[in-house]
Amino acid sequence: MFKLSEIKELIKLVDQTSVQELEIENEGARLSIKKPGVAEAVNLQPGPQAFIPAPQVMHQHIQPTAAVSQPAPASGESSAQDAETSGLHTITSPMVGTFYRAPSPEAPPFVSPGDQVNEKTTVCIIEAMKLMNELEAEIKGEIVKVIAENGQLVEFGQPLFLVRPE
Repeated sequence: MFKLSEIKELIKLVDQTSVQELEIENEGARLSIKKPGVAEAVNLQPGPQAFIPAPQVMHQHIQPTAAVSQPAPASGESSAQDAETSGLHTITSPMVGTFYRAPSPEAPPFVSPGDQVNEKTTVCIIEAMKLMNELEAEIKGEIVKVIAENGQLVEFGQPLFLVRPE
């Protein structure tokens, strides 16, 4: 059976994202979470297994998707911001998850503004379903801005970094 803390974490994750429904099956136990209005809110069907051990944390490298253009600034914002970001590459989140700037809380960030990166430089970790996914820059250049906050829940396609390409 799923642990209550795991179920609460999954409900929170679904609630804070655009995901409408999540279904997980593990060793005969099935958990289905649906946002209200879709159908039922939570449906837990126990299987023959009484305890499901917490998943091991695994690392995998992921490649960012193509850059997403920045939204148009609200009226009243100066065109100086446009000039500042023109020609910059945007590294976006390839998935929904939690954004981490460093490999551990006591470690320094992978990258900071002013750092030089290449195609294989790890820039952050996106945690999704207890998997730690290392995101690579996929471009050679200089980190200009870190957009996302450490520990923040990020959406698919959300801008994370601005890079000035070489």
